[in-house]
Amino acid sequence: MVLTAHYINMRWELEKKVLAFFHFPPPHTGANLTEKLLCLLKEWGIERKIFSVTLDNASNNDAMVSILKKHPSFGPSLIDNGVFFHVRCGAHILNLIVHEGIKVVDSSLEKIRRCVKYIRGSETRKSRFALCLDNLSIVSSKQVRQDMPIRWNSTFLMLESALGFREAFTHLNDIDPNFDSLSDEEWTELGKIAEFLKPFYDITTLFSGSTYPTTNLYFSGVWRIHLKINEAACVNHVEFENQNQVCCMAKRMKTKFDKYWNSYSVILSFAVILDPRYKLQFVEYCYVKLFGHDGVNIAKETLDKMKAFLNEYRKSSNETNISSSQRSIRGSPNIPPNDLEDFGNYESQLCGPSRKESDLETYLKEPRLDHHQHSELDVLEYWKTNEGKYPELSMMARDVLSIPITTVASESAFSIGGRILDKYRSVTLPDNVEALLCTHDWLCGTPVLLCVASAIQIGDPVSIDRVVYALKNSDEIVEEASEEELMDAM
Repeated sequence: MVLTAHYINMRWELEKKVLAFFHFPPPHTGANLTEKLLCLLKEWGIERKIFSVTLDNASNNDAMVSILKKHPSFGPSLIDNGVFFHVRCGAHILNLIVHEGIKVVDSSLEKIRRCVKYIRGSETRKSRFALCLDNLSIVSSKQVRQDMPIRWNSTFLMLESALGFREAFTHLNDIDPNFDSLSDEEWTELGKIAEFLKPFYDITTLFSGSTYPTTNLYFSGVWRIHLKINEAACVNHVEFENQNQVCCMAKRMKTKFDKYWNSYSVILSFAVILDPRYKLQFVEYCYVKLFGHDGVNIAKETLDKMKAFLNEYRKSSNETNISSSQRSIRGSPNIPPNDLEDFGNYESQLCGPSRKESDLETYLKEPRLDHHQHSELDVLEYWKTNEGKYPELSMMARDVLSIPITTVASESAFSIGGRILDKYRSVTLPDNVEALLCTHDWLCGTPVLLCVASAIQIGDPVSIDRVVYALKNSDEIVEEASEEELMDAM
C-alpha cells in the first residue's frame, strides 16, 4: 500500500511526497483501511490538515471514506463536512470506460496481436520484417509493440505502431507463407478505431501528470470525452457516418460513462473556474453544448455550490482571526457589553444595509485571460501573484489545485520498488524497503517546505503483493516502469 501527499507550498509550488510504502495483509476491509490510514496520518501529524483523498473505484475504498468522515478525530476537521472529500481516480474510471468499448473490436485487435507476436517471436522473423522495411524504404526508429490486454493504453500504442507499418505487414504477408496479415477493409476499420481512441489516450496522459496541477484540466478533459462519445454513438452524426464498429463502441462506452461520470465532479468543476483562462463562461459553454439550454442552469448550480463552499473558507478565516485577536488584546480594558447592546442596530439603521463583494464575485468580473495567448499559463504562478488581491479565494485555490485526479503518482512508487526488490533481494524486510523507497522519493524530489494544504492518495493495497510474487517467480530483474505504462495499471 502506498500513501502519497500532495500539497502546494508557501511559494505556490506543487509538492508530492511518498509518506508510506508497506505490505498490507488482507482483509482489505474499509474498517482496516481506515485504522491504518488514521495511524499513518497521526504519525505524520497531519490528520487535521487533509482536504481530499484520491482513490481507485472500489467498494472497500467507499467504505473507508464513509467511516473517515464520521470518525470523531478526523471528520470534524473536514471542510463543509467532507462533502467533496472523496475524489475518484480519473484514469481508473477512464480505463473502465474504454475497456467496455474495446470489447466490441476484440477480434480485430486479436489479429493485430497475433501479427505482432509472430514478428517478435524469433530473431529470424525480426530480420525478415526489417528486410521488408528496407525494401519499402521505410525508415523508422520505432518497432512493432506488443500490448498487455489489461492495459488499454498499451493496446492503443500497439495499434498505432502497427498502422504505421501497414505496408510492411502486407509485404511480409507476400513473402512469408506463415504470416497472415489483415485485409484492406480490416486495416481501414482499425484506422478509424485508432482515430477514435486517440483523444482518450491523450487525456489519460494529461490526467496522469504529477509535476503540474491536473485538477484544472479535469473538467475540459471529461467534457471532450463526453462530447466524443455522444457524437460517435449518434448514427446520424456526419463525422462517424458508416462507422458501425466505432458507433457500437461508443454506445457501450456511453453506458459506462453515464454510470461513473454523468454527474461531473463538482469540486473539480471549481478548479476550471479557478483557471483565469476559462472561469465560469467555459463551464456554461460546455454544459450548453451537452444539454442545451439546461446547461445554463447546471452552470448556475455549480456557481452556487462554489459560493457556499467559499463561505466555509471565510468562516475558517474569521475564526482564526478572532482567535488571534482575542489572544493579542488579552488584559486590555473593554467597554461593558451591555453598553453596546443597541449600537449595532443603530448603526445599521443609520447607514442602511451594506454588503462587501466577495473574492469570487470580483474574480469573475475580471475579464478572462485569452487562452491562445496564455496557452502555457502556470496557474499556480497566477494565484501566487494574485494571492493578496483574492485572499479568501486563493485559500480555496491552494486546496483545490493540489488535488491529484489520478493515483498514478502512488502507483509509480512500485517502479522504484522494482529496483529495490529484485530476484536477489526479494526477502528484504518491509521496513527496510519502505525506508529505501521513501528516502529515494524525498532526496530526488523537491525540497520540503511548509505544508499549508494537503491532498492524499492511496495506491492499490495488493500491488506490492504482485511485485513480490513476480520477483519470486521470474528470472528477470524487474525494470523501472515508465509513467506511461503505469497510468492504466489501476
